[in-house]
Amino acid sequence: MAISRGPGTEIIRSASFESCSNVAQELIVGVQHHIYTVLSITAHCQGVTGTEKGYITLVGYDALHLTTPATAQSIDITTVTCGARETFVWNDKFSFNGYEPVHFTGRMNTAAEQDAIADQGSSVAQYLKFVTDSGGTYYDVHITYIDQNNA
Repeated sequence: MAISRGPGTEIIRSASFESCSNVAQELIVGVQHHIYTVLSITAHCQGVTGTEKGYITLVGYDALHLTTPATAQSIDITTVTCGARETFVWNDKFSFNGYEPVHFTGRMNTAAEQDAIADQGSSVAQYLKFVTDSGGTYYDVHITYIDQNNA
């Protein structure tokens, strides 16, 4: 039986990605009116060149980008620093919306602007990605998350 993914559902998902390197790998690609709660990310370093690192980054709406909101900003969640054959585990929970809000100007300081973020009314998807700063550094990555469909 297929897993129900319709409006009003909440499911646990997982995905695995082998040999992530300096070409960004999207771990979660947002869908409008969805909320994603990341439960854990495991990154096992398969190889490292020098002191290169991995990065877990949310690409989305920055409600206070240099005092003016901005779309499609890279917001760093954490830096992954491991030696070859070592494992990094992120198990702090965080959530993000599937789409950006309709753009507003100035600082987010009203209930209407907070509602705009929750409403996800734009046409721009937000996503979580993993990338390293060198083609010679690569990780196997596994993510587990909850996908709430509020469409």
